[in-house]
Amino acid sequence: MMAAFAPGLVAFGACLAILPLLHREQTLARVMMTGMSFVLLVHYFAWRVTHTLPPPGLTADALVGYPFMLAEAASMIAVCLSLLFLSRTIDRSPEVNANLRRSKLPANAPLVDVFICTYNEEKAILERTIIGATGLNYPNYRVWVLDDGRRLWLRRLAQELGCNYLTRPDNRHAKAGNINHALQHASGLAERPEFISILDADFVPMPDFLTRAMSLMQDGSVGVVQTPQHFINPDPIQTNLAATDVWPDEQRFFFDILMPAKDAWDTAFCCGTSSLIRFSGLMQIGGFPTDSVTEDYLVTLRLKEKGLRTVYLNERLTIGLAPEGLKEYITQRGRWCLGFMQIFRGRSGPFSRRSKLAFMDRLSLVDAFMSWAAVYGTKVFGLVVPWLYLLFGIKAVHADLFELLKYFLPFYVWHAFTMAWISRGRSLAIMTDVSQYIAAPAVLKAVVTGLARPQGHKFKVTAKGGDRNRRFIEWPLLRLYGAALLITLLAIAYAFILHLRGDSIAYGGLALAWSLYNCIVLAIVCFICIEQPRRRKAERFERDEPILIHQDSEMRLIRMADISISGARFIDPVPPAIGSLIKCNVYGQNVAATVVRRTRDGFGVRFEDAVATRVNVVRAFYAGEYVRAFHGVRAAPVGKALLMRLFG
Repeated sequence: MMAAFAPGLVAFGACLAILPLLHREQTLARVMMTGMSFVLLVHYFAWRVTHTLPPPGLTADALVGYPFMLAEAASMIAVCLSLLFLSRTIDRSPEVNANLRRSKLPANAPLVDVFICTYNEEKAILERTIIGATGLNYPNYRVWVLDDGRRLWLRRLAQELGCNYLTRPDNRHAKAGNINHALQHASGLAERPEFISILDADFVPMPDFLTRAMSLMQDGSVGVVQTPQHFINPDPIQTNLAATDVWPDEQRFFFDILMPAKDAWDTAFCCGTSSLIRFSGLMQIGGFPTDSVTEDYLVTLRLKEKGLRTVYLNERLTIGLAPEGLKEYITQRGRWCLGFMQIFRGRSGPFSRRSKLAFMDRLSLVDAFMSWAAVYGTKVFGLVVPWLYLLFGIKAVHADLFELLKYFLPFYVWHAFTMAWISRGRSLAIMTDVSQYIAAPAVLKAVVTGLARPQGHKFKVTAKGGDRNRRFIEWPLLRLYGAALLITLLAIAYAFILHLRGDSIAYGGLALAWSLYNCIVLAIVCFICIEQPRRRKAERFERDEPILIHQDSEMRLIRMADISISGARFIDPVPPAIGSLIKCNVYGQNVAATVVRRTRDGFGVRFEDAVATRVNVVRAFYAGEYVRAFHGVRAAPVGKALLMRLFG
């Protein structure tokens, strides 16, 4: 038994000894760690192919075992491609700082048109975005609200907040068509823009967004500057597991780790919102492509064919809303996957003869395809293969648990340490499996439909806002994974209690360990399917700082406990009466507020609803550091949060 664990323990000790000596930004260090992961993976898979496959033939073992091996091989190719791209990284912030030091933006800086794309978002969301966009620290820009919902109240709001309003008679080609209509309008103006910036309706730009992104456009070969998406609210996984304080949103690995790595290989791509794009380049390619529902990724590929590349500036310059419900979360992932399958099948796909993309761009597309199709497809086998053995004695893998550990554990340990090191703790294997299982039905459906029929699919908008004050259950997903959990438990009971066989003892350890792990993952997924209420529309952030308040002629210094865009809570032993009018010095200015409630240790206020106050509050709020930054994730607090959610 100890011999089976020995290689894994050696890998564990080596990682503990080596990693403190390495710097994750250095390419050599990353190549060493990812390269060893690759070697250990190849070592495992060579054993897997040569020692664990059932004998060829028309047996149940072979009919299950060989397809499973092929699916596993495809998943491992995806892992290898991911390791390749993660072996480099780049940070463009020093370049931006140097560019800004060398040349200050003049008053006649290049004209930028900021496009706010909207379809059905509510007023509170759009108002924040417009206010943020009209308060940028850039000397020469225009803001356009592109309203595909043709709403009179939004036209009035745009006029009130000092920006332009544009709509069109139909919704042809959804978001891409909306942007193209605006591009056509802008190209006919006396003063045409040199650049455009895309903002989704819920993404509020911070004051330096344009200034810092524009500094990278000094290089004429740059067609797109993409910045990351950060979120002011927790995503449904964080909320439904009550893990908001210990687990980052699911997008952090992609935007904080993977995109800088892709940029180092010159394969970064446009993600739509929070981007800056060269207007002349868009005109060369005829505007945003409409042959994919992920027009943003495709615009990068078409610009690449014209010699214009995409670079990635990994700085928090816009803050938006993550999908607030599980249904919206799943819809978004399904749309991304469908859009990529359309790209894969189209003229800009990796194997297209019409494409002029370089080898690394094509390889990056293959990497993305394998991440969608192979990884999610293997998840299905990961559930079914243990059932088939425990219930029917079908051995897809001819090995016992200790044989597997001898070859697989060294790779697993080394790879887990490597990913945790590269991602600064943003990667935990079990949580990766959880998020993939949640999206798997929509993703696999998108893979099949996108490859079989790439055209004719409608753009599905990710809904934001709305009433989230009640608990409800995402029944389709819960029925699916609740049934999978029940089958797994019944299979364990059948094999080890009701129908114990000698081969169950010999080989069942592998199936049992595999099934128990699946039970943990499935239980977490089922709990995530129970949507927890979100009682406040405006996100609140805890604070502990002194605040000066004015009431009548009296001034007092008290402490602020939390704050949002709409109000704040203060700690005060002598709270004012409900309905009292006060002024509180927040965001560096005196803001009028009304006392709306008493609390156990103080009182809460609602800020004045005047337009001027809302403008100042929103701009100051989004310029502050209120969004939680995860510099690393520790397994123990995450585990504690999961246990409390599962058994609390």
